[in-house]
Amino acid sequence: MLEFWSVNNIAFNILGYPISYIEFLGTIFYLWSVWLISQRNILTWAVGIVSVLLYMVLFYQIRLYSDMVEQVYYLGISVYGWWRWSTPKLDSGEVLNVRYSPRRQIILAASVTIALTFVMGALMSQIHIILPAIFPEQASFPYLDALTTVMSFTAMWLMTHKRIESWYYWIVVDIIGIWLYNIKGVKFIALLYVILLLMAINGLISWLKAVKVRHS
Repeated sequence: MLEFWSVNNIAFNILGYPISYIEFLGTIFYLWSVWLISQRNILTWAVGIVSVLLYMVLFYQIRLYSDMVEQVYYLGISVYGWWRWSTPKLDSGEVLNVRYSPRRQIILAASVTIALTFVMGALMSQIHIILPAIFPEQASFPYLDALTTVMSFTAMWLMTHKRIESWYYWIVVDIIGIWLYNIKGVKFIALLYVILLLMAINGLISWLKAVKVRHS
């Protein structure tokens, strides 16, 4: 049964590129969850959890350790997001609606993102020395991988609170992801990030329209 989830267990080939079952299924569930969140559908969190578990295993196998750690965070934040969206009343009594964060919070989020990127990149560049039994080989592109990881952390947190700027984070992450995964040879995921980039742009437009309708 464990062999089924191996990155070497190929489901089919597209233009000569072998797609494993775990890569294919993780991709399908991920795309579904992104489409659902662009529609502000609470089911996105349940579908996303399935995708998270599949990608966690995949990234470990291809040595993108920051991305693997990212999935652990996604698992927790998906549970939190599910709860947050299911209880739309905030402590202040205000309804949880789509909106931009105040400028001070936007600057704070960006500053924390930059600082954590350097910390995580430094850690992941040495993780094969610190924990050789768990991470036997050196991480690939540790700082760039850390940047997309931390930006994704920030974006997911903002998304649980329905903050519009989360989509700008995703757009940057998707652009970097297209290049990174193509270099790593997981071309199906690189293609996924092209689709995700288009979906992020669509999600941004959709959320901006929701704000416009609410204020019209």
